[in-house]
Amino acid sequence: MSVNIQLEWTPNPSTLKYVVDRRLLSSGAVNFTRREEAEQKSPLARKLMDIQGVTAVMLGLNFVTVTKGDEGEWDELNDAVMSTLDAHLGSDEPVVDEAAVAAARAAPAEGGSSVEQRIREILDAEIRPAVAQDGGDITLDRYENGVVYLHMQGSCSGCPSSTATLKMGIEGRLREAIPEVTEVVSI
Repeated sequence: MSVNIQLEWTPNPSTLKYVVDRRLLSSGAVNFTRREEAEQKSPLARKLMDIQGVTAVMLGLNFVTVTKGDEGEWDELNDAVMSTLDAHLGSDEPVVDEAAVAAARAAPAEGGSSVEQRIREILDAEIRPAVAQDGGDITLDRYENGVVYLHMQGSCSGCPSSTATLKMGIEGRLREAIPEVTEVVSI
């Protein structure tokens, strides 16, 4: 089965976004920065992490974001990523182990204060879809004493404009909607 893959540039020069013509996940996004984690949760991410120069992989609903390290060159990496995506998705192999991904998602998202729930609602409804367009994702780590701690993933991680997005965009929106929020910090 042939796979249609479209390459998109992201605001992060170390990250490219590959949009595919099929659904990869049932919901959300999954980020991998270590091969060991990819090996446990995603056959596709493991294969991509095996490409020399690839340092991170994020899987979205219908896209894959690949981040390269200093030793990677896009001319070489892009060809390997495209062929890996085409081969894996064309063979109908699973993209992720849904049970392992669901277990990892459930642990941090359970419980939390009403402020945390409102933060999650705004992130899920407004912010995450917007950053996904650039090949990124943002998840809540925790909320403590007015401070929101977020994980920037995919193209958002290490992006030159991520500080502006975090402070002017996300912090502004959360402070406007939730008076208890005083600051947003990336961890």
